[in-house]
Amino acid sequence: MNRQTVTANKSLLWSTLLLAALLVLSGCSSTRMAYRYADWGVVWWVEDYVTLTDAQKTQLYEDLDELRGWHCATELPKYQVWLNTLETDVRQQNITPEALSQHQDELLGFFPPLLSRATPIATRLLTSLTDAQVRELTENMAERQRELEQEYLGEDPAATAVARAERTSERLERWLGDLNDNQRAIVTRWSAQRDRQTEIWLQGRRNWQLTFLEALERRQEPGFEQEVARLLNESTSIRGEEYEAMMARSRVALNTLIHGVVAAGDSAQLAHLKNRTAELNRDFEALTCSPGPEIAES
Repeated sequence: MNRQTVTANKSLLWSTLLLAALLVLSGCSSTRMAYRYADWGVVWWVEDYVTLTDAQKTQLYEDLDELRGWHCATELPKYQVWLNTLETDVRQQNITPEALSQHQDELLGFFPPLLSRATPIATRLLTSLTDAQVRELTENMAERQRELEQEYLGEDPAATAVARAERTSERLERWLGDLNDNQRAIVTRWSAQRDRQTEIWLQGRRNWQLTFLEALERRQEPGFEQEVARLLNESTSIRGEEYEAMMARSRVALNTLIHGVVAAGDSAQLAHLKNRTAELNRDFEALTCSPGPEIAES
């Protein structure tokens, strides 16, 4: 996976990128390559916001190598069990909202151990930042926020819904193949019902950033690691009540969308979904925890 592909996902919290890479693997033809290069995506995300010294980079590389080793040896087997169950449900056409919700619960359960391991890494990096680096970070985060607000909030709501529907259709087609007219209509209705979702997401993003930057001012004081842990583990609540409510609604709506689109499909799409799930599972089976990147096409 090249730098441009990984950087496209830079909005993800760097501390969860290892897991998030497993959720967006459809953007890369090789699960193994995506996993092996996930840590470099972390480095690029950080460097997009702040210029690190050589010593900071060295420490971050070492920390991420250790994190990846633990994650590969300890967590990947759990993902394999989850994928086996998912593949079985797809093969048996058990893609009900209830089954999807259960898979979603299990997937979200993978986050806490990773966040716990990531907390000291994030704390070490953030504690090492100079005042000048914090100012650079603050300015770059504010600039990125302004760019996102100008890009998304200036759009007509109808145009926003259309763009959201197009993005959603593209992601679904990676797993199902071409959508039929009925499926596209389902996606269009779903997108139109998202209402103020983008606005709430951007406000929640701003809320989290402000809390994060306030915590950075106390990075040399006792208890800073606990503040970092809160920022990572309680991200949703920090983003605000409206954001929490939106996320709860979105989770249910997403399950309903997937169930409706699959139910409106045909045997060819189901076969496509089975093949993609089986392919993902085979890639996981082939993953190893040996150090060093693999040479492969992506």
